[in-house]
Parts: sequence; C-alpha cells; structure tokens
Amino acid sequence: MTETPNRRVAHRTYVSYIDKSREYYAAHGYEVPYQWAAFDDVPFASLDKPLNEAKVAVVTTTFLHAEDAPDGKSPLPKQVYHHSVADMPGRMFTEDLSWDKDATHTNDTETYLPLTRLAEQVEAGRIGELNHRFFGVPTEYSQRKTGLDAEQIRTWCEEDDVDVVLLVPL
Repeated sequence: MTETPNRRVAHRTYVSYIDKSREYYAAHGYEVPYQWAAFDDVPFASLDKPLNEAKVAVVTTTFLHAEDAPDGKSPLPKQVYHHSVADMPGRMFTEDLSWDKDATHTNDTETYLPLTRLAEQVEAGRIGELNHRFFGVPTEYSQRKTGLDAEQIRTWCEEDDVDVVLLVPL
C-alpha cells in the first residue's frame, strides 16, 4: 500500500451547510440564529432479526405526480401520504424542490424511490420483504411539522409491522 502525502489546502473544500444556513437567515433579518434540531434520545435500535428476514419500508421526500395520485388532484398542499408499491409511479412531483437543476434531473425515480432495486434485493434473498406501501413526507423546514409527520409514518409502520425504514430524501 502506498502512502498518500498530506495535502495543503488554503480554503475549505466543502460547503458548510450549518454556516450557510445561519448566514442566510441572518441576512434575511432573523434575529435569532437558525436552531438545528438536536435529540439526546434517538429512536434507532439494533435489528431484532437478520435483514433477510426483515420487512423494509421506504420513505421519500417527493410527491406523487398529479396524474399518478389516487384522486388525480395536484400534490399540493404538502401532506404526509402513503401509496401502494404495486402501483409504482412512473414519475414524481419534484418541481418545487431545490437541487442543481443544471447538473442533474429527477427523471429516474429509482434514485430517490428505489422500489425496483429493493424488490431485486428481496428476490436475491438479501431483504425479507418489501412493505406493500411506501411513504412520502414533505420537505418542510418546520421542526414541529416534521415531528408530526414522523409520528404518522411511525404509526403506519407499526400498522404494517415494518422492521426497517429506509429514508431516501431528494
């Protein structure tokens, strides 16, 4: 193995999102700096069974596109939802979310809603089962609303006896 010499860098080589967020809110006149959520007690736990025996559910931060929605309505207003995995949407509503739209796109739903890939893992015996529905939760900047949405997702996961939840944010 060859040894890599230390690099010398004059500036950061990454974006400090904490600093950028704090600066953004300060520039817009907010007197109290942005408060990042912090939890002393987190709901993570060891898996009680091997992954190849576990039921896995997916949570995405995107929404059903209007023609894919069960009622045919616009995906707005934003609210937490669930949708059948058997009725895999061909595309999702992502136009209101922010990303570098010049560098990439959201045409490949498997990049943020990997249901086909997970089904392949079930077939290969790596995952026990894919939950019969996936969950969508809006991208919100409210800790209170995020907490309420998380409680709804938790309730649905308990109803479905889900063992593992895979969060795939866009």
